[in-house]
Amino acid sequence: MNKSFISFLSVFFIFLQLTAHTPGKISLSIPCLAILQNNHHTNLKSHIQALFQQSLQNGKQANEGFIRCLNFVNGWLKYSDPQTGLIPRNLQKDRDIWNAKDCAADNYPFMVLTSSILDQSLFQGRMLKMLQTERKLTSRIGHLPDTYSFSKQDFQYSEADLNRIMFGASEYIKDGLLPLTEWLGNSPWSERMIEILDDMWKYAPIKTNYGNLVSTNVEVNGEMLQTLSRVYWMTGDEKYLEWAIRLGDYYLLGGQHPTRDLRKLRLRDHGCEIVSGLCELYATLHFARPEKKKVYQSHIHEMLDRILQVGRNEHGLFYNVIDPVNGKILNDGIADTWGYTYNGFYTVYLIDGIEKYRQATLEALSHLNDHYRNFDWEHGSADGYADAIESALNLLNREPLSEVAEWVDSQIKVMWNKQQPEGIIEGWHGDGNFARTTIMYCLWKTQGVTIDPWRKDLIYGAMQENGQLYLNIFAKANWRGKVVFDKPRHRLNIRLPLDWPRINQFPEWFTISPDCKYMVEDVLSGDRRIFSGKELIEGIPLKLQSGQEKRYLVREIKK
Repeated sequence: MNKSFISFLSVFFIFLQLTAHTPGKISLSIPCLAILQNNHHTNLKSHIQALFQQSLQNGKQANEGFIRCLNFVNGWLKYSDPQTGLIPRNLQKDRDIWNAKDCAADNYPFMVLTSSILDQSLFQGRMLKMLQTERKLTSRIGHLPDTYSFSKQDFQYSEADLNRIMFGASEYIKDGLLPLTEWLGNSPWSERMIEILDDMWKYAPIKTNYGNLVSTNVEVNGEMLQTLSRVYWMTGDEKYLEWAIRLGDYYLLGGQHPTRDLRKLRLRDHGCEIVSGLCELYATLHFARPEKKKVYQSHIHEMLDRILQVGRNEHGLFYNVIDPVNGKILNDGIADTWGYTYNGFYTVYLIDGIEKYRQATLEALSHLNDHYRNFDWEHGSADGYADAIESALNLLNREPLSEVAEWVDSQIKVMWNKQQPEGIIEGWHGDGNFARTTIMYCLWKTQGVTIDPWRKDLIYGAMQENGQLYLNIFAKANWRGKVVFDKPRHRLNIRLPLDWPRINQFPEWFTISPDCKYMVEDVLSGDRRIFSGKELIEGIPLKLQSGQEKRYLVREIKK
């Protein structure tokens, strides 16, 4: 039985006893009121105590994750090329090369992300230097990168193959530079993203009735749809929307509809991107060009409906590959990236209010805890766990289900246990996805709060209830710095009109509006201070003594 309900019953019985002497009339004596008030105060105090205890536990989990991410970065940096400072593609084969589609897309960006949160000197030093070196050495066609050989000190391939270069550029943008931009906002990494994106379309080689495209590969085009939809809002430049519409017309109005025309549709990565990409364009058109959105509407719904009909197992998770035209399952493995596709479904639910798309998402989430603990994602690879956990976290942000939170907590430990003592996970470019998902998990446990400067002995975690943040901070040794609160990054960094779920985004939990005011209460001392949202986002100063704990209650001051 719920503890709060038991407490209520005990108070209620006291109430009945104290009013029993006046049959037919309910009245409270002053002693009875005092008992009720004291009991309520005790219960409230106990509940708040429990919230801060949970925040401390969240902090311990986040601390382990942060340490693991920094160990990952330092472990990989030991293997960087002495001449260029760039990291190799893998530690077994291909140790002599840097390439765009793998180490630049999947590994390096999440070294950057980790250092931006945990080690500013590394972030502003070595990480930035690696970007500058990469840009200088690997740009081959305009700003488009190609594979670089450390031993040759030149490109690995004597000829510039545009298809290879386009694929690598697309991967680098969508998997690496775009997530960094969602977190950092405008930065040297977003500048690199824009110059590569512009040149991809400048040299787009595929002629169609709708204009030139960069590729016929559904993975590349799905990545482009996601990127262009977001970069359009970030920059306000109509050319990005025009390029995205070319792709939308090609797939939805031409002979390439994903479920009406294609005989092979991957619902896992390296193919599923087209589904969520078209849904992101659809969401963008809802706000930017509603008349065009109406043209696409039936085609989008047809695609999603057919995937629900033939693409799921009994638990609502997606098969790896299907033939949507004939309704056949071509590969009955379960996609670790199931949430990437459900991002698209949930986005269309938010736009059009179609409840069955939300219910399909909820069905998949409801089976995780009972059927997918220690599941063999990607044959036990940490990368498979990363994608599956990220799938859940992104949707948990929209649908806060306790059983999903429990599943995530259990599965992150499975993934973490794959890390080796020196920090390396499996020694290939997918190691970066370990850090990407771990950072995402840690930001959930801190509700987006970060500490500057971070230190291994700092334990900080948070949780939210009824729009209030319960933040617990503890230091084993003296520390001075600032506490930085998260902001609505979808609106302030990339100017999206709606925070629809997106592949590789970092979900927002407790966010601060720059224009609002907030009460920050030091619960242990009773001190209260009012801060502007801008001050909280920039960071408020804090000094901790050795062994000192701080508990803060943060809430918006309503006008």
